[in-house]
Amino acid sequence: MLGSTGLIFPQIEPLKMVIPPPVRPDRITKFLKPYVLKMHFTNKYVNVQVIHSPTATVAASASSQEVVLREVMENKRDVAAAAKIGKILGERLLIKDIPAVSVFLKREQKYHGKVKAVIDSLRNSGVKLL
Repeated sequence: MLGSTGLIFPQIEPLKMVIPPPVRPDRITKFLKPYVLKMHFTNKYVNVQVIHSPTATVAASASSQEVVLREVMENKRDVAAAAKIGKILGERLLIKDIPAVSVFLKREQKYHGKVKAVIDSLRNSGVKLL
């Protein structure tokens, strides 16, 4: 019997592999900050995520790679783009009722330039920083 694809073999749906979040003991989760802001800057784009620490899942994210933002922004990697991404992430956090986040900076990141633009625009949008 021919399937819709013209093949003799039956249609098989692709498997959905979902990796469950890690199970963490209470002695660890009570010391974790609930929401952590992580930033990643490449030569082309700005990526920002807020991670829910107890479940190790992404609560909200914003990136200059998003199709809607690509049309609006002239440059996707400068300080102005980082400020816009921070403002958008702040609005998304407030929509999801996340009032405060803690900031995670990598060893080489300093509070200057793009990092400062993201953090300041988050603060100006109404999100508290811990």
